[in-house]
Amino acid sequence: MHVVKSTTIPILPASPRARPAPKGRVPTEAARARVADLCEGLPQRRDLLIEHLHRLQDAELGLRPAHLAALAERLRLSQTEVFEVASFYHHFRLLDDEAAAPRVTVRVCTSLSCSMAGASDLKAALQTAQLGEDVDVQEAPCIGRCHQAPAVCVGQHEMGHASVSQVQSALAAGHTQPQAVPGLVGYADYCQQGGYRLVQDLHAGRRPAQQVLDELQASQLKGLGGAGFPAFRKWSLVRAEAGPRHMVVNLDEGEVGTFKDGHLLTTDPHRMLEGLLVACQVVGIDRVWIYLRDEYHAARHALQRELQALIEQPPIPAAAMPQIELRRGAGAYICGEESALIESVEGKRGLPRLRPPYVA
Repeated sequence: MHVVKSTTIPILPASPRARPAPKGRVPTEAARARVADLCEGLPQRRDLLIEHLHRLQDAELGLRPAHLAALAERLRLSQTEVFEVASFYHHFRLLDDEAAAPRVTVRVCTSLSCSMAGASDLKAALQTAQLGEDVDVQEAPCIGRCHQAPAVCVGQHEMGHASVSQVQSALAAGHTQPQAVPGLVGYADYCQQGGYRLVQDLHAGRRPAQQVLDELQASQLKGLGGAGFPAFRKWSLVRAEAGPRHMVVNLDEGEVGTFKDGHLLTTDPHRMLEGLLVACQVVGIDRVWIYLRDEYHAARHALQRELQALIEQPPIPAAAMPQIELRRGAGAYICGEESALIESVEGKRGLPRLRPPYVA
């Protein structure tokens, strides 16, 4: 018989190691202070990375390595993660720390409608019009003003039926911010016209949710963005799932010649918002993200204002309202695809996801 002796392996205390220094650029105190100042009020969440990048670019007219490093530290992300997101979206301008940023970027729409209306000639004329060394003229995909071709965006100021003289006048007057939207139906006027009564009836039980689903089925309403999926089936499928249930509103229309969403948002935004709340009441949704393409500057400012009015004076008790967040795109056409859009909402690059799972 062989006797096996047990051997005790001693466990030695771990040797003290110095904590490794963070990889990449070490943010300067000035960069930390600037990022903290510009991003004040924004929760320090990873899914809000794109919103943070917009704050920096809107103020600095570009994204500099020092600020990206400070932002990565602030959000507890790697600098690589922040850089790959910033470099993915076309509307973010990456600059060297010492490089001068253009004072204004003039984007000339070159989609089909604008091209047929002379966008190429307009761009060439603007490039030789001596607008200033600090003005950058670029081509841009559809900016949603196909009915006013050729269209130009001076900074964030959208112009239809644009000409060289109009662009020069806008630059001289400093008109680079989103313009006011005339004729928009605001929250108070919409409510006076009977708006949000269906939402109130659903909440009070005067209108059963199943009745709304039956009316949707009878109407044969379908989504026209792809497969033509019946709306009542989509709502019913999500309603049957165990919670929590979330909704993403896709306002990233980028198809050539398509500007229906932009028109609705700048004329009657509460019609869309009431539909959103109806869906929430019927399906049982507690959180909503509205994803709006970055080209719609005037629509975004109008929607921010009207959404705030809705939240401050909700048509139903505040406890029954879903949490609604407005997210701003950054010029990536692919984010119109639903799974890529969700990636962008999560603060990532807008890359389509493999399926399954499927989005309802």
